[in-house]
Amino acid sequence: MSSPQQVAAAIRTAVGTTLRGKAQAIDLSLATLLAGGHLLVEDVPGTGKTLLAKSLAAAIGGQFGRVQCTPDLLPTDLTGTSVFRPDSGEWQFRAGPVFANVLLVDEINRASPRTQSALLQPMEEDQVTIDGTTWPLPSPFFCIATQNPFGQVGTFPLPESQLDRFALVLSLGLPDRQAEKEIVTGAGGADLLGKIQPVTHPQEVAEAITATSALYCNEAVVEYILDLAEATRNETRLSQGVSPRASSSLVRLAQGHAAVAGRDYVTPDDVQAVFVAAFAHRVLVADRVDTAAATHVLAWLLTQVRVPRV
Repeated sequence: MSSPQQVAAAIRTAVGTTLRGKAQAIDLSLATLLAGGHLLVEDVPGTGKTLLAKSLAAAIGGQFGRVQCTPDLLPTDLTGTSVFRPDSGEWQFRAGPVFANVLLVDEINRASPRTQSALLQPMEEDQVTIDGTTWPLPSPFFCIATQNPFGQVGTFPLPESQLDRFALVLSLGLPDRQAEKEIVTGAGGADLLGKIQPVTHPQEVAEAITATSALYCNEAVVEYILDLAEATRNETRLSQGVSPRASSSLVRLAQGHAAVAGRDYVTPDDVQAVFVAAFAHRVLVADRVDTAAATHVLAWLLTQVRVPRV
């Protein structure tokens, strides 16, 4: 069995062949995967959101599902439905795209709130209940959703309960000039997607996720995480701080980042690396979710909370 550090290194190299100039985004994505969480990518079209999801799925070698969200998308278009078969006189369950190791939900905020809510159970419990029957999802189940900036025509803002299901939210941003040159000349980008060979398999990734949750986290680091969480609750510029579930998620993400960094223990640097992306969508600024404004406040809080020596 490969260690979480080895699995992360192999996937990082494979994804880096297509997603050029985005090493930090790849590391954060892998930290989310190893933490057993789910990822939301906010950015304008054309910055590589879909490419990131496809590259991860190709490197893992598991089943890949994709949903293109539209306002008329139904919940059953995600989860699946029961179909009557006249030849046998029985109802047969037809699985939806959610039954995958890596699920890409493209432009999630173009789906209606009713359809968005269909993801709550699978993202929280790794299973779906349809017509009274509960169906387990493949292991691992990693949901990557993309979101267009709020304010575009035909978008429905995600409610706080849905946002809280995502362990981490990141923005890819534009590549630097050299990376963009590699993309347009075919040395990177979608042109190389078909050349990515699986570097691991779903069972190994599932084992790596379990092993990551056991990485050593010093009590001083845990106290540091609790101090950061408390700081969000006491900050006057935030109308609502994070919940205990967010604190637990931050511990797991820090463990995931430690594995990506090649270590078997967590340091304050791991916490700092994921802190803003893990909390920006879980706090409220002026009674609403505003990840851009929250990012500035959280980055400032990092400079105010004492860092332990471990």
